[in-house]
Amino acid sequence: MASTIDFIEYVCDQIAGAGEIRYRKMFGEYMVYVNDKPILLVCDNTVFVKILPCLDETMQEADKGYPYDGAKEHYVLDIDNAKLSKQAIAILEPVTPLPKLRKKVN
Repeated sequence: MASTIDFIEYVCDQIAGAGEIRYRKMFGEYMVYVNDKPILLVCDNTVFVKILPCLDETMQEADKGYPYDGAKEHYVLDIDNAKLSKQAIAILEPVTPLPKLRKKVN
């Protein structure tokens, strides 16, 4: 089951104020960008963040799961908890690199 646009908009509302928020549909699911950095992966109306050492303390109570077949394990972010969601984003945003620009092939 793919994520719904209503859920994506709810996710964006929950993290409003965490930076410049936008989303992009990718492979039938969504990536949520904060300040042009890919921070949240939304699959099947579930929000995932990468498991990184900087999040260990903040996400210690979080469930873990796989956003799609073949993916590495991620934390499942409780998006209903806006405070926790913004806290996780505040930790991830500075350590997440901007995506590399792709060269167009003629």
